[in-house]
Amino acid sequence: MGTTDADLTAAAERSPKRLRVLVVDDHDVVHWGFRLMLSQQTWVERCLSAHSGAEALELAVRYRPHVALVDLFIGEESGAEVCERLRTAEPATRVLLFSGAGEISPRAARAAGASGFAYKDWPAGRIAGAVRLVGLGRTVFERPVARVDSPGALGLSERERAVLELMASGATNPEIGEHLHLSRHTVKEHSSAVYRKLGVRNRTEAVQRAQRLGLLS
Repeated sequence: MGTTDADLTAAAERSPKRLRVLVVDDHDVVHWGFRLMLSQQTWVERCLSAHSGAEALELAVRYRPHVALVDLFIGEESGAEVCERLRTAEPATRVLLFSGAGEISPRAARAAGASGFAYKDWPAGRIAGAVRLVGLGRTVFERPVARVDSPGALGLSERERAVLELMASGATNPEIGEHLHLSRHTVKEHSSAVYRKLGVRNRTEAVQRAQRLGLLS
């Protein structure tokens, strides 16, 4: 069952327990925004910041946060892998994964030990409510998006789809060019078009979003 906006925004008022929250992201502006928002919540005891998986692990062991808000992509690190390490080091710390572009399926998030997934473009109150729900022992997962049976629905050309498939196989740009008989410049142009149409920043996010949308064979 999906979690409604009312569930998320009302969660902050349900319990007097004050929580320690750890924000894990590699962008200073994200830390500033989340710390500003969370500091206004009466149920937040302390908000900690980590810019890498190693720093997050160190702070988790030291301060034992109740909730860790972990970006899906922390520089070159996988947020899901950071989640696994946090949960191993501090099993009592519950993790809420979040992202502004990439996505992860509820099944994969749960397998990594996460208790939910949130989007950066949610209203501040809804994100705060999601953090609170996770702190209360609940899970926060959206309903799965509808499968896109045709890549044309996103404006992907057949060539862009072929580049995307090779990205998913782990091929480098030179290897993609060799396989499709394209120059490196043309491969880069096709890759940029794929990122733009999928609304992502890099090939990792592109592959994850394509898997979620059912675009990959």
